[in-house]
Amino acid sequence: MLWNAFILALRAIRRNVMRSILTILGIVIGVASVIAMVMLGDGTTAYVTQDISKLGSNMLSISPGQEPKGPPGSGGKAALFDLDDVEAIKREITGIKATSPVGNTSINAVFGNENYSTTVYGTDNDYFIVKDWEFESGRQFSQSELQSGKSVCIIGETVKEELFGAQDPIGTNIRLEKFSCKVIGLLHSKGAAAFGMDQDDLIVTPLKMFQRRLSGNRDISSIMISVSDGVSTQQVQEDIKLLFRERRHIKEGDEDDFHIRDMKDIIDTLSSTTKMLTMLLGAVAAISLLVGGIGIMNIMLVSVTERTREIGIRLAIGALEREVLLQFLVESVVLSMLGGIIGIILGISITAVVTQIFNIPFIFNEGIILIAFLFSAIVGIGFGYFPARKAAKMNPIDALRHE
Repeated sequence: MLWNAFILALRAIRRNVMRSILTILGIVIGVASVIAMVMLGDGTTAYVTQDISKLGSNMLSISPGQEPKGPPGSGGKAALFDLDDVEAIKREITGIKATSPVGNTSINAVFGNENYSTTVYGTDNDYFIVKDWEFESGRQFSQSELQSGKSVCIIGETVKEELFGAQDPIGTNIRLEKFSCKVIGLLHSKGAAAFGMDQDDLIVTPLKMFQRRLSGNRDISSIMISVSDGVSTQQVQEDIKLLFRERRHIKEGDEDDFHIRDMKDIIDTLSSTTKMLTMLLGAVAAISLLVGGIGIMNIMLVSVTERTREIGIRLAIGALEREVLLQFLVESVVLSMLGGIIGIILGISITAVVTQIFNIPFIFNEGIILIAFLFSAIVGIGFGYFPARKAAKMNPIDALRHE
């Protein structure tokens, strides 16, 4: 009986092909929109996660002052760190892979007739471990260069392009302020990271050289830490907090005059935000499925009216009400499921094209495809039931009299 109803449904759809296409258009658009929105949202979430991960692996960043909660500079002022703080972390905190002291300042770099304003970082070789940074060419600082504060530097790809163009920078000298600095390494390009920051726009120097020739003091503006794999960054963060409260003589009940940022927290926050936006966009797109369902119900009511005489004949020769109900219900479900299948193909195609254009990951989400297809079938049942019930409840005599 179900197979016969399916065959009759296909015949009815074939009789009015254009009307059937226009009927399922709402379902097609709804399913395609839901799939495209959710899959693009998943891709965007993955892109944001990868983007922030470029900043460093399991990274904690310690900065003086309370965490800013308003405009720049709202975090308050506090004493900067020194090398003793760095050594205390290395000595007393477990589960740490690398600890890097960092000082930075903006500076004008000059090579030949070219000059470029960039940021100089004073640090050590642990900086490259914390930031997961590989070398394109050249080398890291030697131990003697770090201890003596020799005038050597490692540059990013952006600085190389601005000052050297296609020329190999290794072994050349650039001028920073009033002193010359030998380029010994070129970092592999990372490109833009979160918030549009160009990670390749930097020059890295030994910390002692930076303190002696640029900052003029022994202060450290921040400390960057890479936590070992498998170790809880939250636990390390708590241990550092206790250590620094003790070292900075902060009384119980007083607020910290430093703050620690966990890259995982930032990733989780942004990921949850993009996921929430994806859900909202998916919900908005799902409304078009309801609109498509209303279109199906409307056309099915028209179909029942057009086929009143046919229904009367079937009832008169012995067809049961449930058989007539099933016939029109199956027709409604077939229409909506055809729309669902076409919508799935269209949604995946749109996602594939958009991900290529915007260079974000294509993430195939089987779950949302299954949900969208089942929802389209449910729409067909829900909105097709009333017209089918109307057909099944017809009086055969009245139906036969219908012109």
